[in-house]
Amino acid sequence: MSALSHIDENGRAAMVDVSAKGETARSATARGLVTMKPEVLALVAAGGLPKGDVLATARIAGIMAAKRVDTLIPLCHGLPISFVGIDFALDAGAGTVTITATAKTTAKTGVEMEALTAASIAALTIYDMAKAADKGIVISDLRLLAKSGGKSGDWTAP
Repeated sequence: MSALSHIDENGRAAMVDVSAKGETARSATARGLVTMKPEVLALVAAGGLPKGDVLATARIAGIMAAKRVDTLIPLCHGLPISFVGIDFALDAGAGTVTITATAKTTAKTGVEMEALTAASIAALTIYDMAKAADKGIVISDLRLLAKSGGKSGDWTAP
């Protein structure tokens, strides 16, 4: 196992120096799951909750969050984000919203944290907008699905 990249020679947290790296096209896709009562999901799908269009708001929140990762996570680099896309798949029977977030850039470091943050904040926004109808909403299964670009190349979750 290689050394931890965010720890310096004295064991202190440190930002990784990417100044010598070349810029490459990079992308990452993450997924998260929001589970709620099926009747509440029906309201989400129909736009029937008092706070408005839950999915449109969650999409905007996720995109905004991806562009601000360096202000949220202390050792992340600020990246010139070229694309963030967020898709939702609703399963009425299970009462679930699967969130898929993809981020792209051309930079010296990857966009995994941007994709994960976009999916996370989209999930939290769904919770916030639907919590009055279901306090038991569960956010789970946040994970990286795939990344491409950079020195380590492409990776896809098994």
